[in-house]
Amino acid sequence: MPASDVVEQPEQPWSRRRLRSTNERLLLDRLRALGAASRAQLARETGLSKPTVSSALASLAAAGLVHEVGTQAPERGRTAVLYAPDPAAGYALGVDIGRGWLRVAVVDLDGTVVARADIRNRARASAALTDLVVSTARQVIANSGVDPAEVVHGVLGTPGVYDERQRRVRYAMHLPGWGRAGLVDGIRTELGVPLEVHNDANLAALGEYTYGVGAGSRLFAYILIGTGLGMGVVSEGRLFTGARGLAGEIGFLPWHGRQKPERLEDAVSGVAVVESARRFGMHGQLTAKAVFDAARQGHPGAVRAVELEGERIAHTVAAAAAVLDPDLVVLGGGVGHSVDLLLRPVRERLRTLTPLRPRIAPSRLGEDAVLLGAVATALDTARDLVFERRTAGT
Repeated sequence: MPASDVVEQPEQPWSRRRLRSTNERLLLDRLRALGAASRAQLARETGLSKPTVSSALASLAAAGLVHEVGTQAPERGRTAVLYAPDPAAGYALGVDIGRGWLRVAVVDLDGTVVARADIRNRARASAALTDLVVSTARQVIANSGVDPAEVVHGVLGTPGVYDERQRRVRYAMHLPGWGRAGLVDGIRTELGVPLEVHNDANLAALGEYTYGVGAGSRLFAYILIGTGLGMGVVSEGRLFTGARGLAGEIGFLPWHGRQKPERLEDAVSGVAVVESARRFGMHGQLTAKAVFDAARQGHPGAVRAVELEGERIAHTVAAAAAVLDPDLVVLGGGVGHSVDLLLRPVRERLRTLTPLRPRIAPSRLGEDAVLLGAVATALDTARDLVFERRTAGT
């Protein structure tokens, strides 16, 4: 067909809506990065025209996604109105299920915690644990003053690996009965909140990358040492989980114990610290924390137990270094909180094991690493859902 015969087709309505939605999302994401900005600043940052920015901001404000947060008076020119995302446009739920503690938080879309509870996990059966999770989450939502319908997404962190096909948690040996099918579905139904399930060490790694010492790392490994042993790997800001979600399950690595072959988890954990302390002469009701506290006071048996734990952790770090080549290894979890005592024996033993020596650092987030990783993961989806719901049909 000759060029003169080409008739320009009018822009389709769906195309205009898609372009408008793209511009609005671009502005909203840029506002999240900037914190607050004027129309002129957003135009410079995005390359959009000022009329386009003004129109998109008006639509976002009408949808309840942004609001005015003040004004800016430049040296020359007119006073500019500043806009920011409205954090109350939606909420997310984070849950950390540990052997000793259950931690639950509700956050707004800025990631600010609006309500939280840390509850001792005394449940010794899966039904009791399910009830505890549901009742605690409901109470936290009620305490937040948020309409439950506004909690649009949640993430639950747990030991083990969630099998999406069989809809159950696998390998959570320290939570009796937790692998039974239907438990997570029951929690979803009871809460009425869309709920993802992730491994606790993976979430701790994401939490440490987002809010802690892992920020800016190209590839780092978070080793969670508590009741059990796990590892999360973050590469270029993304979690590496393997083909079936089992990457980082280092607790299953073989370990040659004193009398018989064991798993690495049997040697590197809070339970292992207590067992070593007893072998070295400590008595009474012992916990890993008590052993570390005694080591700080110079108790010979406790000092030997801690040094042995450090040497065993060094084997874990050496394995991670050989396979992953991380620029950083973060030690976290209950035992990881005592890194001040562990770093020397870990580093000394590592020098005898391997020439590969990544930087080793304690977790900056401590006991909150898993919960904050759950929150960060839930927020990514919650922000998308809120945007889609509030802009649908506009």
